[in-house]
Amino acid sequence: MALALALSTAAAVGALTPPAASAASAAAPPDVVQQGLNALVRTDGVPAALATVRDGRGRTRDYTAGVGDLATGAKVPVDGQVRIGSNTKTFTAVAVLQLVGEGKVDLDAFVDTYLPGLVRGEGGDGRGITVRQLLQHTSGLPDYEGLLDEASLRHRYFEPRELLDLALGQKSVSAPGEKFGYSSTNYVLAGLIVQRVTGRPLAEEIDRRIVRRIGLRHTYFPAAGDRTIREAHPKGYRKDSADGPLTDFTELDPSAGWAAGQMISTNADLDRFFTELLVPDRLLPAAQLAQMRATVPVGDSGMGSGLGVFSRPLSCGGVYWGHGGDIPGYETRGGATDDGRAVNIAVTTVPADYAVTRHLEDVVDAALCR
Repeated sequence: MALALALSTAAAVGALTPPAASAASAAAPPDVVQQGLNALVRTDGVPAALATVRDGRGRTRDYTAGVGDLATGAKVPVDGQVRIGSNTKTFTAVAVLQLVGEGKVDLDAFVDTYLPGLVRGEGGDGRGITVRQLLQHTSGLPDYEGLLDEASLRHRYFEPRELLDLALGQKSVSAPGEKFGYSSTNYVLAGLIVQRVTGRPLAEEIDRRIVRRIGLRHTYFPAAGDRTIREAHPKGYRKDSADGPLTDFTELDPSAGWAAGQMISTNADLDRFFTELLVPDRLLPAAQLAQMRATVPVGDSGMGSGLGVFSRPLSCGGVYWGHGGDIPGYETRGGATDDGRAVNIAVTTVPADYAVTRHLEDVVDAALCR
C-alpha cells in the first residue's frame, strides 16, 4: 500500500538456518546491513529497523536496530511481524496468474468479462481495461489512496466497493495501456476478480494458494475487524505532521488496503515468498511467471513494472524482483534475485522524507551486492 500515509541500537542477531551452516560463516555477517540499519535509526530517525538476509544457499541472517516500543524501550523482536502494505499486491497478482494458468482468467480480457457493469465512471470504464493492465498499473484508473483521511484509518472499515467508488469519482489519469501509473484501485479490482471467479473470499484464496503452499508460517490476511498484529512485533508509529511527535499507530483497521495492502508478514517469510516466486512451477507455471516478469518502464527510474512485481537494477549489475509497501506505521522494501539471494527490510514508520526511503533501498542494494 502506498499511503503517504534517537534511539538505542540493538546488536545484529545472527541465526543461520537450513543445511549445516558453518561456524566460520556464522561469524562473518555482512556489516553493511547492520551499518545501514543503524544509520536509519540514528541518522534518519526511524524508531526501529529490522531485516532478514538470505543467501543463495538458503541460509538466513536476521538484524535489528532501534527499539520496538518507544514507551517501554523494549527490544525489537527478531524477525517480528509487520504490516507489509503493498507487498500484498504481489500475493493478489499471483492468485490472478494462477487462475490464468488454470484457464479461468484471460489476461487480455476486459474487466467487464468478470465484473460486468462495475467499472463505470469518470475514472474509467471496465469495457476498455484489461486484466493485464490492472496488474501492470497501465489501466489509467485513478488511485483512491490520496482521497483517504489517514488519521481515521485506525477505526474505519471500508468495503472494497467503497474504495472503488472513491476512485471512479475522479478523472482517469491516462487512456488504458498508454503508460504506467501506480494505483491501488487496480488491485481492488484484481481482488474482486479472484473472488468472482473462485466464489471464495480473497483472503481464503491467498491462504490456500500461496501461504500454506510454500509454508509461510507467519503470514496472514487479517480478518474483517482485526486491528491487531498476532505475533511478536515492533510497534508502528505515525506523525500527524513532519515535525510532530511519533504516535503509536500499531493497531488499525487495514481494510483500506484490502487486496492492495492488508497483509501481515515477516521479513523472513517475504524472503521465502519472493525467492519461491522466481522459481518456475513453485507458485506459477513457467508461462505465467514469464508474463509476470514482462515489464514496462516506470518513468526514467530504471525500474520495470511487471504484473505485481517490480524489477530494480542493482549497483553490482543485474536486477532484483520485489515490491515494497507503505501503510501507516510501517514501511518495507526488498526482493530477490534469480540466483536465490533475498533481503527484506522494515522500518516502523513511513518516513515523510523520501530520502529516507532511498536510504532503505540503498541498504537492500548493499545487502544483495555484498
